[in-house]
This record gives sequence, C-alpha cells and structure tokens, in this order.
Amino acid sequence: MDSDPRTTQTFPEELADALVGVQRLIRRRLRAGLTVTRPRGAEAELLRLVEARPGIGVSEAAKELHLAGNSVSTLVNQLVRDGQLTRRTDPADRRAARLLLTGAAQARLRDWRERRAALVRRQVDRLDQADRDALRAAVPALRRLAENLREEADRP
Repeated sequence: MDSDPRTTQTFPEELADALVGVQRLIRRRLRAGLTVTRPRGAEAELLRLVEARPGIGVSEAAKELHLAGNSVSTLVNQLVRDGQLTRRTDPADRRAARLLLTGAAQARLRDWRERRAALVRRQVDRLDQADRDALRAAVPALRRLAENLREEADRP
C-alpha cells in the first residue's frame, strides 16, 4: 500500500467503488442484449451455486449464500416453476431434496458467461498494455480479497 496516509485512507473506498461500478456496468450492458428475462440477484447466485455443486441441498445452499432457509426454499420453488431447477429426492434421506439445473438454465448461464467474457474482452483490448498487465497482475489479489470476505461472512 502507498505510504501517503491520504491515499491509504481512500484506497479501500476507491477500490470498492471501482469494483461496484464495473460490475454494475457489465450487468447493464449484458441486460440490454437479453431476449429473455434475467434471473435477479439471489436467483442468479443460486443457479450459479447449483451449477458449481450439482445436487446441493436447500439448507446447504442457504448456508453457502448466507440466506434464510425459507428464502432459498421460496427461490427454489420459483425456479422449479420457471423450469430452471429440478428437485430430486435424496436417496439417503427421503425428506431432503437435491437441486439440479435444467438444460434451459445451463444454456442460459453459458450464454450469459460467454456474453460477459466477450464484453470484458472487448473493453480490456481497448486498454494499453500497461493497464492490461496491471489488471492481470491484480486478479490473484482480488481473488484473495473475495476469499477473505467469504471467510469473514462464514465466521459466527
């Protein structure tokens, strides 16, 4: 970190503002090209979680997303109705459900990821080499920052 106290104090806020601004602009740009309705916040997070961990249970998903179990249960019911998720009975515990993406949800997530990568690629390509190198070098630190935030949220 910079040794100038003014910079040190403003850096966390500037970083947070930049990250939020980039994310918001990416979402807006991607939304503009959609032909179908986009899952909102927690719905999208739940779909991405089920994609990463097929067969995850509702309570485990709630814990992972830091949401109340009944909130996730409501989201699951809605996504099942919308044809985005399937709920399978857990053979080991007939009371528990295992969540899986439908083909439609898989295609939607794949399309969104491809469009997001293309959008970011176009914008990164517009930067000069020094800025591209700085962004590439920052990715590991940003991942560690995300992991620290995740770990902090998991602590009681």
